[in-house]
Amino acid sequence: MNRRALVSLFLSLPLSLALAGGAAAQAPEWPQARPITYIVPFTAGGSTDVVGRVLAEKLQLALKQTVVVDNKPGQGGGIGASFAAKAAPDGYTLFGGTISTHAINASLYKNLAYDPVKDFEPVALVATLPNVLLVDPALGVNSVAELIALLKKDEKRRTFASSGAGTSTHLAGELFADLIGVPLTHVPYKGTPPAMVDVSAGQVTFMFDQMTAALPLLQSGKLKLLAVTTGKRIALSPGTPTMIESGVPGFEMSSWQAVYAPKGTPKAVVHRLHAEIARALKMPDVQAKLGGQLGMELVGGTPEELSALMAREIPRWGALVKKSGATAN
Repeated sequence: MNRRALVSLFLSLPLSLALAGGAAAQAPEWPQARPITYIVPFTAGGSTDVVGRVLAEKLQLALKQTVVVDNKPGQGGGIGASFAAKAAPDGYTLFGGTISTHAINASLYKNLAYDPVKDFEPVALVATLPNVLLVDPALGVNSVAELIALLKKDEKRRTFASSGAGTSTHLAGELFADLIGVPLTHVPYKGTPPAMVDVSAGQVTFMFDQMTAALPLLQSGKLKLLAVTTGKRIALSPGTPTMIESGVPGFEMSSWQAVYAPKGTPKAVVHRLHAEIARALKMPDVQAKLGGQLGMELVGGTPEELSALMAREIPRWGALVKKSGATAN
């Protein structure tokens, strides 16, 4: 390189560096670069989907950026979770996690394609919600005690339905079988509606599912409600006893809804998302929709509280899966 070319090169460097710095300074900060994707790992219309769409609407307003709900159902929520776990940790992917995706699946699936702890950043514990024990009115039982007596007497009645292997409705049935000491046959379905139809028709003896999903069939008299699975009675049906009150000591469980981001998402982004979600859950219209209509207990828990919940739930359900021999592989 001759002397003149070398001088020209050095003179051009400051301008090049300045242009590069200017381009970096003009790069849009989160969340202005592009729309945010909120992955729901279950079909449209279920509790996780409803939560996702309510939060997406509120986050869109708060962040001034489009939030798109993307349903990726299958494998007890595992397909959507695996997709979210592999997404870039840049704040543009959120995941609607549940007791299934971030507690039960860890032990139920031998070859799970994601790690609920190592692959995700907890953002917010959104809500807890009860499951309920449901039977066909024509079964002729009016209490949990009467159902247990029937199951002990009639082997042909020892079946329970669920909305799918690995869901909280599946593990609720396994827990029930364990606590009452009666072997039961699990009949998994691809979602809640077909399971409830077969229970209401007497094809399967009973099932556990969320109160909100059961309401239409309860109101039409096609299903009967025997008990709730929470530690205390619920506002939607204060006259319905808990499983513990019904003579099944140790039976207490609540499903839960939460929001996660891929591992490595910046802490500042996680904290902003949590703050906006917690703020949304205090809004009257959100409380009316998720609390009043769907019976959820809204929480708005911190990332640390969600981590602590997972630390309790993963081994709890792992022990039950191991003891019952339940599997989804």
